[in-house]
Amino acid sequence: MDILQLIDRLEELFNDAKAVPFTHNVVVDEDRMLEIIDQMRIVIPDEVKKAQQVLAQRERFLAQAQEEADRTLVLAREKAEQVAGKDNIVVEAQRRADQILAQARADADATRDDADDYVVEKLIELQDSLEKALNQVRNGVLAVQQDRVHKGMPSSAIPEKIEK
Repeated sequence: MDILQLIDRLEELFNDAKAVPFTHNVVVDEDRMLEIIDQMRIVIPDEVKKAQQVLAQRERFLAQAQEEADRTLVLAREKAEQVAGKDNIVVEAQRRADQILAQARADADATRDDADDYVVEKLIELQDSLEKALNQVRNGVLAVQQDRVHKGMPSSAIPEKIEK
């Protein structure tokens, strides 16, 4: 089960709650709400693991790009050494090696940029999901706290507001 499904269940629990007459308050099944919150605590680390996997993929992409650039550089040097005995050919080989090296670096940079863009996109999606989940949990806690206040419970029985 993912975090969004748990949020939907929490919202459904709130929507199914019994209204308290003449107030804007509702009575929520505390056990069901706490069960959903516990499940959210279990699922959120999975979402973090997904983000870590995305970062690991990025590192693999970067390592592959670096290996490719290194191979291209070795090939370019080998080509340059093969033709080093002849003046005109040496100049041309050096120019070509420089071109290959520049292209390899450009390709590696493009691959890194693509990997970074992918990681940023996935992390933003994860951040949005986590923020939505956290806002819904905060709203649920606030609703329960307000319900307690309206029921006339002593202020010492009301937990402090959740910190951001």
